[in-house]
Parts: sequence; C-alpha cells; structure tokens
Amino acid sequence: MNQAVLNFLPARAVTWLQSKNNSNKTHPAAKNLSLAEINKEYVIEDVVAADKEIVNFLFTLGCFKGQTVTVISLLSENYVIAIKDARYSIDADLARAVLLL
Repeated sequence: MNQAVLNFLPARAVTWLQSKNNSNKTHPAAKNLSLAEINKEYVIEDVVAADKEIVNFLFTLGCFKGQTVTVISLLSENYVIAIKDARYSIDADLARAVLLL
C-alpha cells in the first residue's frame, strides 16, 4: 500500500493491513472506503479509528463487519454512501476509518 495513504490511517489500521499483507500474499490488501470505486459494492471488513466516537457514529449508520456499502458519489472530499437502502454523506476522515475486503 502507498506510504502516503498509510500516513493518514490510524496506527491500528496500519498494523492490521501489514499483518494481512504478511499472512496472505495472494489476497490483495484491504483498502478503506476513501479508496473505493464509485458504484461498486464492497463488504466492510472492520471499522477502526483512534477516536471511539467515530467508530460508534459509523456503527449507528450501519457500518459494521459483513455489511455491504457502495460509494454513490464523491464531491469535494464528501462521500455519499449507500448502506441498507439508505444514503449518507460522510467526510474523508470517516471514509478512511472503514476498511473493506
């Protein structure tokens, strides 16, 4: 994964990604929601952030392990996402906290 991207992730997420890369070389590294393609459905692997309030807020939106999420659009670092037939707008910090398969 690009070092510039890793600098923006919480330490827990970087450790998790590095362990995934070392444990299974044939599986691509998980990426976060800020790197997702528009109109492509993804499965959430984990939600990690240094601030527990961010994790709790994303959980109230339906962002939890195993849930599907789609980025509908990206406008000025605001991501419109679809989760469970609902659409939400989140900023780049929240999008980086959602790790994808």
